[in-house]
Amino acid sequence: MNKSGEIYEAMALKYLTKKGLKLLAQNYHSRFGEVDLIMEHHQELVFVEVRYRSNCNYGSPLESVTNAKQNKIIKTAQIFIANKNLWNKNARFDIVSITQQKHLFRKYNIEWLPAAFTCQ
Repeated sequence: MNKSGEIYEAMALKYLTKKGLKLLAQNYHSRFGEVDLIMEHHQELVFVEVRYRSNCNYGSPLESVTNAKQNKIIKTAQIFIANKNLWNKNARFDIVSITQQKHLFRKYNIEWLPAAFTCQ
């Protein structure tokens, strides 16, 4: 991961922690891909994809999480659940979108979309 990716993941982690989520793992890798943040919220596993865009000329950060990317995250989540024997937990897949803002009061806009996609 590059340095800027680490910065935006740290921003997302701070934001979600303030919302009451607890970090379980960060940058969890499997042979299928990576999950940026794995957290717990009200006894539920939360697999979080963090996306940043400096502008939306080529689509929003939310739109950049394609079906192919979702499938990689889902497969990696299944491996995490199996490795940690967490089959008794409910799980969801969230996206945190970070965009640059031109506003005077804040530099970034952070948007959290709980249950952004599901296993199908």
